[in-house]
Amino acid sequence: MPSSGADLARLLLDHFDAHRRAMPWRETSDPYAIWVSEVMLQQTRVDTVIPYYERWLGRFPTLRDLAEAELDDVLKEWEGLGYYSRARNLHRAARMVRERHDGVVPGEPETLRELPGIGEYTAGAVASIAFGARVPAVDGNVRRVLARLHDLEAPGPAELRRRAAALVPAERPGDFNQALMELGATVCTPRSPDCGACPWADHCRARRLGVQEQRPRPPGKKRIPEEFVHTVMLLRFGGAGGNGEGGGRGGLEDPRVLLVRRPEDGLLGGLWEFPGIGASPAVRDLVAAGERVATLSPVRHTFSHKRVEYRPQVLRLDGRAGRDPAPVGGAAGDDQGTETGTETPPGPEARRADLAWVEPRAVRGYALPVAQQKLAALLLEWLEGRPH
Repeated sequence: MPSSGADLARLLLDHFDAHRRAMPWRETSDPYAIWVSEVMLQQTRVDTVIPYYERWLGRFPTLRDLAEAELDDVLKEWEGLGYYSRARNLHRAARMVRERHDGVVPGEPETLRELPGIGEYTAGAVASIAFGARVPAVDGNVRRVLARLHDLEAPGPAELRRRAAALVPAERPGDFNQALMELGATVCTPRSPDCGACPWADHCRARRLGVQEQRPRPPGKKRIPEEFVHTVMLLRFGGAGGNGEGGGRGGLEDPRVLLVRRPEDGLLGGLWEFPGIGASPAVRDLVAAGERVATLSPVRHTFSHKRVEYRPQVLRLDGRAGRDPAPVGGAAGDDQGTETGTETPPGPEARRADLAWVEPRAVRGYALPVAQQKLAALLLEWLEGRPH
């Protein structure tokens, strides 16, 4: 009965060859494409990632394309995947590879870990899959498989890495790491594992003891906090002129709505949103000058660590209010880089500012978090349904 690391590796690779799932990143040896896939797969399901991965490589087919792109375009392409720090780090790392490594993705795990957003797991995955390095790649799926194989109740990272490294074969290390991750994702699942389909079933200590669903020990459930956020949809009518005169419809033609950009660090960094309570003093002054004209339905969104209910209010500015305060990166009274009057989102020069007056239908051209996309849809619905 096989029990050595080599025998276990052979059993797993045979199973992988027979049952491996078709994924687009498994059809390439390009280190950049493999790196992109590994970053996208962090905390995101495979079926969700595939269309994003394909669109991403259509937009940024090479590392140089990504390095030369503007952050706004990168975030827009990532829109909907969540955990936006992954996109920011990938963009920063691509520029570092261009500058420090002549645009060639390094193959050594130690060098990969020097890049933003690349930790132990991603470095091991890219090095083994793209370069054939004999190194482990331990993610949550691998942790679960190894904990059950060895009947480990609460294994630490160092122990898991040591045990995984002992199993990685010299031949096909990248396939082995993918096979181990896939085993955890499809067979050795958190609940109701399909032990009958597992190539390691005869060697699994937790299965022999009947405790496979208790390994590793499940973490205690934490209460997810709830937040209520008051969101302002500040409208200015009369288009780029902003004079509120608007012809024969009572000054309600050609609206613009205010968007602000979040700081690049922190949650949802660099994305655009409707202003909330944490807005800058200049934006707060604009909000204070607005007249409330509607309260829209709340929008609920669940993040990984909290639930948020957004409570949107529509405010209207009269006259030339909103044209004098200077956004960060813009001069007072200068509309360059602060607004767009077309359906086309602004180019790189225009998007340096941290606030913008945007035609409501053009909002979709900005990189918005999912909840803000829902709010934008609500605003459009209200604008289209209001009397003129």
